[in-house]
Amino acid sequence: MQTFQLIATCAAGIEALVGRELRDLGYETQVENGRVRFNGTVKDILRTNLWLRTADRIKIVVKEFPALTFTELFDQTEAVAWDELLPMDANFPVEGRSHNSQLHSVPDAQAIVKKAIVTQLSDIYHRRTRLPETGAKFPLEVAINKDQVMLTLDTTGDSLFKRGYRVAKGDAPLKENMAAALILLTHWTPADMPFLDPVCGSGTLPIEAALIARNIAPGYNRHFICESWPWVSSEVADTVRDEADAAADYDSEFDIAGSDNDPEMVAIAKKNAQAAGLSQDVHFSVADVTALTTDKINGVIVANPPYGERLSDQTAVRALYKGMGKAFKPLTTWSKYILTSDLDFEAAYGQRATKKRKLYNGALRTDLYQYWGKPIWHHDNK
Repeated sequence: MQTFQLIATCAAGIEALVGRELRDLGYETQVENGRVRFNGTVKDILRTNLWLRTADRIKIVVKEFPALTFTELFDQTEAVAWDELLPMDANFPVEGRSHNSQLHSVPDAQAIVKKAIVTQLSDIYHRRTRLPETGAKFPLEVAINKDQVMLTLDTTGDSLFKRGYRVAKGDAPLKENMAAALILLTHWTPADMPFLDPVCGSGTLPIEAALIARNIAPGYNRHFICESWPWVSSEVADTVRDEADAAADYDSEFDIAGSDNDPEMVAIAKKNAQAAGLSQDVHFSVADVTALTTDKINGVIVANPPYGERLSDQTAVRALYKGMGKAFKPLTTWSKYILTSDLDFEAAYGQRATKKRKLYNGALRTDLYQYWGKPIWHHDNK
């Protein structure tokens, strides 16, 4: 099987998590800004698309080279054996981006890369007329950064955060891969620690927690664009899915809960959990976070409360943070992880965080405020 140079792309700030996920899957990695490099076969492409919880896409790096002129861009692109990747009827749109480079016109770069590929394919396939482009889709990108060109082929299609279980969503939902990242940044061990999101909205955090606890591949219920390509065999795809199914833990017991003060959101969260096949694993209820009490110990709270982006909302949001601070204070054995873009969060919450981590929720700069609990471990006296 041919080995490809691959990259897993991701949101800024979580590259190390994607690297860790890939290493846990057995790959050697190189972590860079917004992406992690690794090598793999078609099977690995399918496997990483299926298993990575925090990445956005898996792309094949077709070629990298420096280019200061459009002639260089054309010649280097035309020199690629595109026919080894693209069948004659391939539909291959070319996206582009350019940063700090001589070739700063993105439309021109896209057009030149497209023309170079057409020239190479027409030559190989002996086409005098236009290529049909009626077949499977092969999304290409030309990315130019500091005069270095990277040509990539996207194997994923719809971004990996689209797990396929979100039948309904509320306002400003947290993307599934960002939710998974928040959970993987905690010290939660599903076997012996309760998990709670007390402002759960459409339920993304508890559902992702249940997928992690059950070791269910997040991409199990969806397809990837590369599965429509002639050189990606359905047998390999079936094998990868069978292996994922065999790796899942459907038997262990976990304590995963979500609550929200809006009954409509709780109903949506229940629907989403059902779509994910996890309705038995997550307990959703209607409750006000500021009135939270529990006698459970050693738990983990992960919360993505409203941010109060509009000035009119800020008073209400600060009152909510203050209420959360009061409700969470007695939970000394619990660790709390709260994501917000409000830089005055700690003052409203009433406590300095143990640690802060900068993350991007979409284009929005946010901070994950971490409050580490002091767990009590019971030792049997024998």
